[in-house]
Amino acid sequence: MLFYDETKLELAALRPQLEELYSALGLDHAVIEIEKLEQQAAEPDFWNDMENSQKVLQKTSRLKAVLHSYQKLENQFEDLLVLIDMAIEEDDETVEQEIKDSYSNFKKELETMKLQTLLKGEYDAKNAILSFHAGAGGTEAQDWVEMLYRMYTRWAERKGFKCKTLDYLSGEEAGIKSVTVLIEGLNAYGFLRSESGVHRLVRISPFDSSGRRHTSFASLEVMPEIDDSVEINIRPEDLKIDTFRSGGAGGQHVNTTDSAVRITHIPTGVVCACQNERSQFQNRDVAMKMLKSKLIEIKEREHLEKIEDIKGDQKDIAWGSQIRSYVFMPYTLVKDHRTNFENGNVNAVMDGDLDGFINAYLKAKSRGEI
Repeated sequence: MLFYDETKLELAALRPQLEELYSALGLDHAVIEIEKLEQQAAEPDFWNDMENSQKVLQKTSRLKAVLHSYQKLENQFEDLLVLIDMAIEEDDETVEQEIKDSYSNFKKELETMKLQTLLKGEYDAKNAILSFHAGAGGTEAQDWVEMLYRMYTRWAERKGFKCKTLDYLSGEEAGIKSVTVLIEGLNAYGFLRSESGVHRLVRISPFDSSGRRHTSFASLEVMPEIDDSVEINIRPEDLKIDTFRSGGAGGQHVNTTDSAVRITHIPTGVVCACQNERSQFQNRDVAMKMLKSKLIEIKEREHLEKIEDIKGDQKDIAWGSQIRSYVFMPYTLVKDHRTNFENGNVNAVMDGDLDGFINAYLKAKSRGEI
C-alpha cells in the first residue's frame, strides 16, 4: 500500500503543472475563439466565400484539437486518482502494474503538452514537408534514406498524423535516392523542424559480401507547408520550370505522360519537384507550394527580409556535418550531437521512437543552449 500512497502524493504534486498548462496553452481564449468561429460557420452565406470558409474550419479544427488533448490529459489525471483511491480503499494489489503504466503514460503526455507551449514560431502549428536525400555512401546511403523515410512515417503514425508522398526517386540498386513527404498534423513543423540536418549511419553493410562496417549519410530538410494565406513575392522570371515523366511506384499515369514538374528558383538555386499527383497542373501547384515553403524556411532561419538575398545553408552530406549518429555496430546507440541525448534502443528509434530527441532539442532551444 506504500506504493499507492507515494504515487498519489506524486500525482497530487503534478496538479499545479496541469492547471498552469491550461493557461500556458491559452485555452480560455481558445474556447471563446471556437465559439466565434462556429457562429461564423453557422451563418447562411458562410460557404459563399469558399477560401475563407476553409480557413475558418481549419482554425476551428486546430483549436479544438488542442482543447481536446488537454481535456483528455485532465481525464487521465482524474481517472488515475480515482483508481488509486479505490485500490487503497479495497486493499487491492492486483492493479499496481496498471497504475504504474497509467502514471508513467500520464507524465509522458504531460511533458509532451508542456513542450507544445514552446512552439510559438509563426509556422510551428503548420504541416511539415520533409525532403530526404542520399549522401556519401552510394547504395548504402540510398538504403539509409529508405530507413529514415520509414522511421519518420512511423513517428507520424504514432502521433495520428497523415503522410502523403509528394516526390519519389528510387535508388539504382536498392533504397531511395530522394523522397519528399507531407506530414499533416497540428504542430507537425514545430516538432519536426529540429530534425533538419545530416543523419549518419554506422553498421555492417548488407550489401558487402565481406561483412565490413560502413558509414553512410543522408540529409533531411524540414519545411512548413505554406498555404495561399501567406504572401511571398516570387517573380515569374526567377523560375525555371521543367516537365518530365514520373518515375515513382505505381499509378496508371506513371511513365506515360510528362506530368511530373521540377521548379528551380534561379536566385537561390532551390529546386522542388512533384510527380505523385494525377496531372501536370496539380504537380506544378504542389511544387510551387513546396518552393514557397522552402524559401520561407530559409528566410525564417537566416532572419532575412528579402527573398532575393537568400542563399541557403549549403553543407556537404558527409562526415563532420551530422546532427545525429545511429550506430548499429560494434555497439547500439543513437546520439544527437547538439543536445547529447542518447538512446541505446536502436530498433525502437528506427520504429519511430523520436520524442526523446525532439523534446531534448526543444528544451535546449528554449534555454538558449542551441
